[in-house]
Amino acid sequence: MAAAIFFEICGTTCMKFSDGYANLIPTILIFVFYGISFSIFPIALKTIDVSIAYAIWSGVGTAAITVIGIYYFKEPATAVKMVSIFVVMLGVAGLNLSDKLALMYKSRRQT
Repeated sequence: MAAAIFFEICGTTCMKFSDGYANLIPTILIFVFYGISFSIFPIALKTIDVSIAYAIWSGVGTAAITVIGIYYFKEPATAVKMVSIFVVMLGVAGLNLSDKLALMYKSRRQT
């Protein structure tokens, strides 16, 4: 899952570098990185529910791209962006916890 997220972030970052497909190498890398990401993601789905996996993949990717945009591309770091990143991370943590809590509840009911 981490690898799929990493390559999705690389692909999205290359979108910015491609300058609307004007720069050839970043344009090619968009498709390479997204291809790798979409090839790895189904492997993660063997062990993670699709609803949780997709939420984590997109949530962590969104938060990471926001941070890259602020620090690397010097985009404005507004209060709304910061609160939104926090909410995304809280949601990802909640999804991870929900899985663990569901397993704990299920094991308690079986004993």
